[in-house]
Amino acid sequence: MADKLFGNLDGLAALERDGLQRLYTYQTPPERIVGDTLGQRMTALAHAMGRQIGVLVDRRGHVSHVIVGDGSQIFLPDVGRLRASKGRLRGVRLVHVHLKGEGLTDDDLTDLARLGLDLVCAITMSSGRPHELHVAHIVPTRVGELVRDVRPYEVLAPMPWPAAFWPALEIITDLEGQLARVRPATRMADARESALLVHVGPESHVEADDRLDELAELARTARVDVLGRVVQRRRQPDRDTVLGSGRLKEVVLEAMSTDAGMLIFDHELTPAQMRGVARETEMKVLDRTQLILDIFASRARSRDGKIKVELAQLKYNLPRLSGRSDAMSRLAGGIGGVGPGETKLEVDRRRARERIHKLGQQLKRMAKGRQTRRGRRNRAGVATACLVGYTNVGKSSLLNALCKSEIFTENLLFATLSPTSRRIRLPGGTECVLTDTVGFIRDLPTELLGAFEATLEEAHEADVLILVADASHPRVEAQLKSVDRILQDHELADKPQLLVLNKIDAVTDFAAVRDLGRHRRGQLTSTIDRRGIRELMERLEQLLQRPSRHESSDGHGAEAWSPLD
Repeated sequence: MADKLFGNLDGLAALERDGLQRLYTYQTPPERIVGDTLGQRMTALAHAMGRQIGVLVDRRGHVSHVIVGDGSQIFLPDVGRLRASKGRLRGVRLVHVHLKGEGLTDDDLTDLARLGLDLVCAITMSSGRPHELHVAHIVPTRVGELVRDVRPYEVLAPMPWPAAFWPALEIITDLEGQLARVRPATRMADARESALLVHVGPESHVEADDRLDELAELARTARVDVLGRVVQRRRQPDRDTVLGSGRLKEVVLEAMSTDAGMLIFDHELTPAQMRGVARETEMKVLDRTQLILDIFASRARSRDGKIKVELAQLKYNLPRLSGRSDAMSRLAGGIGGVGPGETKLEVDRRRARERIHKLGQQLKRMAKGRQTRRGRRNRAGVATACLVGYTNVGKSSLLNALCKSEIFTENLLFATLSPTSRRIRLPGGTECVLTDTVGFIRDLPTELLGAFEATLEEAHEADVLILVADASHPRVEAQLKSVDRILQDHELADKPQLLVLNKIDAVTDFAAVRDLGRHRRGQLTSTIDRRGIRELMERLEQLLQRPSRHESSDGHGAEAWSPLD
């Protein structure tokens, strides 16, 4: 290593190479940021060559890398993993010479956070001699805090040369101890990855926080450890980088300082934005739609569900296939169209379209099968009810409580991905087929509408819709409005409905829930202690016996509302 130079080595004379290689022989004492002799030699070489000169110094004070830049910047080599791990710094500091008297640049601070360096130091010079030291180091950032104006580094006041006593090794060791305490290896035992959540839009901070709360639940369901949140208020997202290049650099710094390996955006990104953010950050980038698709893909068990997820993924990814632009296509013919055939990108797109067509045909055949089964039930005169509502409000648990069944339940979003039907005998002897369905979510991505096709079919064929809501959720009314909007969009709003305010065992403000139930004629229930279950079955039976009497969620139902004591 001692005879190897890194960076821009073009045009170096033999004497200049010898001078650079001698930098390996100098050592920095632990109470200094950079040794006096090393700093002086670096400054003299930089002044003579008209290039930035830098070194990486390990904690023993030895020079591990000598790096040559150009007149305005330096290019760091691949330093490998060294000591890199969760909660630990890299074990080396970057010291380099700035030729124009400028302090630390954005690139310096980005390298500091991206690589987890012990510190970064820029030496400015005057008349070819060292003048000042500009120093920055990473500071601990609490995992999960909301990132608005928090910067993951501290820039110290300039220090005159020669630098006064500064216990570099002692301070770096203490900082690493703080980082290990506030940034544990992971907070989620089974996490697959870690991420920062990003919201960009004109919404208020309260609304943005609400949306990020839901995104965090989606991330938890996908086994992603959320290490922080970023909120930026702006009227329109930047068409290339969503947040704007300046703010995006700050987000990258925060991601690197918290060990987050991924950015998850709260809204759907265009193909150009996806490429722009990935190019600027060199990080994995997901949007809300991709995250939901990943959840569906990991939890789909039935053949029908797997096909729908694959179809949704293909439709989402088709316009995002990157490669040569359409302007260079060989398929158009004419000038510029002559060539050996299809490009790799065109082949990928053609295969994706063929697969989309094939899967669509399979789903049509499956839909006919479902229609045949529903027809048999209708001919047999069996009443049907369909559980619909927001995701993770307890629809499957309610089905188990009503039918004494044991279908899969879990406190995660989209625990149910395929409709499940069970037969139930109501208190008055009426038989009914009760169907559990996929939970809805606000701003449902268009690519996922196919995954809800079976749910919507069951809802259209049902005699009664049982609209289930989580009474303990702080935004239960907003969730109800989202479900109402989806039902309205799919011409289901006129169906007879029975509102169920579930999970009352977890409610803290019971009076508010009672008022909501009274206003919307809802039945309060708990699947834990079975409160309200008998009353729900009785009301469902009354509604099935008189389906023409519409017990709607707007308060104009035929049956009197009876509060749950």
